Amino acid sequence: MKNINIKNCSSYVLLTLLTIMSYSCNKSLDETLDVTPHDRLTDNAVFSDANTADLFLNDIYGQLPDGNNMYDPFDNWSDNSICGFSWPLSRTIGQQANYTPSTLAFWTGLPYDWSQNYINIRKTNLFINKIASSGFTDDYKKKRTAEAKFLRAFFYHQVWMAYGGAAIITKPDNLAKGGDSIFHSRSSSDETVKFITDELSAASADLPEVNEPGRVTKGAALTLKGWCELFAHKFAESAATNKQIIEQLGNGNVYDLYPNYQVLFLNEGNSNKEGILYRQYIPRVKGGSIEGVTGPTFTKGGVETSWGGVNPTQNLVDDYDMDNGLPITDPASGYNPQQPYTHREKRFYQSIVYDGSYWYNDTIYTRQGIGSPNEIDLSDHNDAGQTGYYLRKRLSDKITLGADNWDGHSSGQNYYIFRYAEVLLNYAEAQNEAVGPDPTVYDAVNKVRARSELIGLPAGLSQDQMRQAIRRERRVELAFEDKRYWDLIRWHIAHINLNKQLYGISIKAGSNGSLIYTPVTVPGGDRKFNAASNYLFPIPQIAIDQNKELLQNPGY
Repeated sequence: MKNINIKNCSSYVLLTLLTIMSYSCNKSLDETLDVTPHDRLTDNAVFSDANTADLFLNDIYGQLPDGNNMYDPFDNWSDNSICGFSWPLSRTIGQQANYTPSTLAFWTGLPYDWSQNYINIRKTNLFINKIASSGFTDDYKKKRTAEAKFLRAFFYHQVWMAYGGAAIITKPDNLAKGGDSIFHSRSSSDETVKFITDELSAASADLPEVNEPGRVTKGAALTLKGWCELFAHKFAESAATNKQIIEQLGNGNVYDLYPNYQVLFLNEGNSNKEGILYRQYIPRVKGGSIEGVTGPTFTKGGVETSWGGVNPTQNLVDDYDMDNGLPITDPASGYNPQQPYTHREKRFYQSIVYDGSYWYNDTIYTRQGIGSPNEIDLSDHNDAGQTGYYLRKRLSDKITLGADNWDGHSSGQNYYIFRYAEVLLNYAEAQNEAVGPDPTVYDAVNKVRARSELIGLPAGLSQDQMRQAIRRERRVELAFEDKRYWDLIRWHIAHINLNKQLYGISIKAGSNGSLIYTPVTVPGGDRKFNAASNYLFPIPQIAIDQNKELLQNPGY
């Protein structure tokens, strides 16, 4: 296939060797380089051969987000979903935003940990430094340096989104040799994003449109660049970057929309033109556990086949259009709040398990009063869902669920970091903010909507009306892809949306036997967000204690 992905290694037959090498390289290369170890490979041995150098780089690739093994994904920090059990980070510190420099630690696999990102950055610096002085061919150096610069920019962009201005380090510091010179101060946010986008521009010039399996491409570099420009409100620049992707690589050339939205996120859809940057999985070797940790909790016979880590909110469900393309708030939409799941758009049915829908081997009932194990859990007393909804998107019900998945890591579908639909929506948003809703904005949004058999947006929208339409489209299209929290941050509406109560749906039989649907407050739905401080996370206190040049973010 043409699309480039992120495999856990570049060749399956090298997987075991990669595990050994990544351990050996991490241990030897992260310590002082003037020590000659006798029980493992040295840095000189690693970088004397292209195959072992590639293995070192593959280990860095392996640090990219592992979204199919997160039981408390980042959408749970947003208004899209709530974790179905009370002990993970989204419920203990995210819900009330009561994290501090001493308590914030992204230990659930979320890729925003300050220290881990700098470990990854140091590895990329070391790789770039070592191959520059190696005897490898110029073509190898050029291509692999571009890949490493992309990876370094990716880790820096995670630091920048989460913490603001970063300490920009481009050489492999060593305490034994560098002394206090290894302690760097933070650059400004503007300086950081300029560094990131400049690095990505340079990398994109040296990366091929189609690369070897498991390696990044020109399209990946441009997509990350366009995203960072959008996040920084550099709208004209972002529109130009995303337009370059669409015109040079899109429209079926290298990238295109996959025809079936639901299948895109399953094994059957792994070979596609939509994925730009994504991680592949090898079931039971380096596989995923997403079904076993985020899916519907109980299935046939009351067997617990998932932890229920993602419970979509009523707030999100209300943003799915009707199948006539109109939002449920439009009087002409035909929406009936007492028949809320009738005639909704396709992405609703492809993304959400709701009362009366089928999953795996059973019809799932979240309604109250019939003794269902999945009855909405309004007292937080078990692992049944808190909202009356479960996740369907990205989950396969064609594998054996339960411990076989959450322990056996038996899932094999891709985890998408960037895909072509987001490029279209990024372009539409940037162009609308830069010049208004011109025909190219309509065209980009309507391509995404057309896949789900929705009519185009109405003509004559104002810039603000188009802005709201794009935001709603983005919320639905990219739901449960770990995008929503960052959208709330960059739109500067997190202090509004995350200071609102999140809702579920109570379903009970009325006196005549008909079902009555009532939005209700739910455990984990009481959200707080302090506009004065929470638009950035605090720098960990341990990092500041180690480096007195670091300044803490305001409010912490």
